[in-house]
Amino acid sequence: MRTIIIDDEEGARSVLKNLLKRTCPEVEVIGMAANVPDGVKAIKAHKPDLVFLDVEMPDYAGYELVNFIDKIDFKIIFATAYDQYAIKAFELSAVDYLLKPINRQRLIQSVEKAKAQILTKKSMDEYKLLLDSVQKKKFDRLVVSELNNKRIIEIDKIIAIEAQRAYCNIYLENEKTITVSKHLGYFESTLPDSTYRFFRCHKSWLINLEKMESFSKKDKNILLRGGLEAKLSKYKIEELEAELKT
Repeated sequence: MRTIIIDDEEGARSVLKNLLKRTCPEVEVIGMAANVPDGVKAIKAHKPDLVFLDVEMPDYAGYELVNFIDKIDFKIIFATAYDQYAIKAFELSAVDYLLKPINRQRLIQSVEKAKAQILTKKSMDEYKLLLDSVQKKKFDRLVVSELNNKRIIEIDKIIAIEAQRAYCNIYLENEKTITVSKHLGYFESTLPDSTYRFFRCHKSWLINLEKMESFSKKDKNILLRGGLEAKLSKYKIEELEAELKT
């Protein structure tokens, strides 16, 4: 994989280049840049397969690369210092990232993942959603993979998510259902809890409390908008009642 490193710190560029040389010999560093504009020039000149992109840089943040390039036909791995807000933005946008200081094993995993995805180029949608989330400081959409396509979902349109073995069904307000190859725990940990009220009411169900119409302790079920019925675990009844009082 032909690679470009974009980072405003010369030391960070050298460290990453040496790490790649020692641990990922299949990665060839063909260029380095200290800022986004110079990085864009390097990308257009060398046409890399993979770009390592620092987030915090002067003048333009790494996210803003999408404003300078019409088509993302290469893989991007962002590098960032620990920032819980940024991490949430990466996860919701389905964009790859590494935490600084970069862990060698994590770097190897990211490169292996990049190799597997190099032929299925990411669309601009993921990166634009990332940029939008960071700039607005608002999480309102989620990128998911449906079959071989990427879908952007408005989070407030989700009624519930049901686990089906290795897959999940996402039920939306427009009566559409999206099936994705993610486990329920992924959505429980990824969906922002500061804005939306998602509740794990059963081992197989994660519901949006704003879409709830009624529940039955006797039948152990929850009626949701659109006539959707979710299961309610007996161990979750008290927790649900407490949530509804807040």
